[in-house]
Amino acid sequence: MLTVAMPKGRIFEEAVELLRRAGYRLPPELDESRKLIIDVPEEKMRFILAKPMDVSTYVEHGVADVGIAGKDVMLEEERDVYEILDLKISPCHLAVAGLPDGKMNRIAPRVATKYPNIASSYFREKGEQVEIIHLNGSIELAPLVGLADRIVDIVSTGRTLKENGLVELEKIVEVTSRLIVNPVSYRMKAAPIHEFVERLSVIIGEE
Repeated sequence: MLTVAMPKGRIFEEAVELLRRAGYRLPPELDESRKLIIDVPEEKMRFILAKPMDVSTYVEHGVADVGIAGKDVMLEEERDVYEILDLKISPCHLAVAGLPDGKMNRIAPRVATKYPNIASSYFREKGEQVEIIHLNGSIELAPLVGLADRIVDIVSTGRTLKENGLVELEKIVEVTSRLIVNPVSYRMKAAPIHEFVERLSVIIGEE
């Protein structure tokens, strides 16, 4: 049985659609269930539903053989997994944003983000000294209440930034979802994993 870690939320719906287009017979309960583990015996697959930031952890530790994770997670977590395939779903990008007239007058401006490693590396490469404030959600709130001068966050349509009076200032990196594999599983379950990759590659190549 191949165990697949899937991210709950926006990426999940696109990933399930991609798998179905690749010919996998996935039950309707995969879309509707609140279960965290769903077995699909007819496809010899088990799905683990996890938070997007946790998928690579499950794959790294071998709890899941393969997983679907955003490139943002891969850059932030730097897990010991193989990144096999760009699934080209859920496109977005990481960006620096802030108030349109916001000035960074501090010696070490504060940057709020749930991506502290990416943000630190980005500003360090630019030669800018900043103080990173790690938040887990509602990052847009930080500049509005004076907690931070800038934020680093995922931007998809830009609607959330606009609704909160923020503007994108710098693009850091493009992000799509990737298929990742546990190194041991890649050897021990080579046949089903190679078939999985091949079937998805065909669908992606048709787009």
